[in-house]
Amino acid sequence: MTAQPFPVSEIVAARRPHRKDAARNYDALLAAAREAFAEHGAEASLEDIARRAGVGIGTLYRNFPTRRHLFESVYADEVNALCGLALEVADLEPWEALTTWLDRLAGYMVTKRAVREALNDESEIFASCRESMYAAGGPLLERAQRAGEARTDMDFADLVRMVAGVTGTTFDDDAQRNRVLSIALDGVRTTR
Repeated sequence: MTAQPFPVSEIVAARRPHRKDAARNYDALLAAAREAFAEHGAEASLEDIARRAGVGIGTLYRNFPTRRHLFESVYADEVNALCGLALEVADLEPWEALTTWLDRLAGYMVTKRAVREALNDESEIFASCRESMYAAGGPLLERAQRAGEARTDMDFADLVRMVAGVTGTTFDDDAQRNRVLSIALDGVRTTR
């Protein structure tokens, strides 16, 4: 599989500061926001996010002038990581590549739920991210289908909806979520 540009990478690169110290703060804020949104949803405290990142609230606002800007940046960063992972796993066996990527997608869905509450589905960021995610993950499903390891009566949109359905419910812990996702993926796999 050859590396292909994903439009969302341009969004991420354009927003990330170039100075090393500023980039480090930016990255720390994104990680803290991702964690806070997963725990508390869209209403996570910006002060808590700044504290988790080890920076002041002023640094948060310099990087993310509005809450919406922070949501969009977290979302784009997550999708960018998913796109990168698709390239990283491309050399694995088809089923392993697909499920490795889907495990990461499931974790991303937790953050996406919080961000989606705050952003409109018509957002330009959503459109770019969706296009990038499908361009990254779609070929992994197609490869597993060509290898005879995944059902051919489904498309990538079906698979994403299935993962979203699994992750859209509450679990006792990540282990339970992973177990349920594995059960669901057994319905996709054609070989055992």
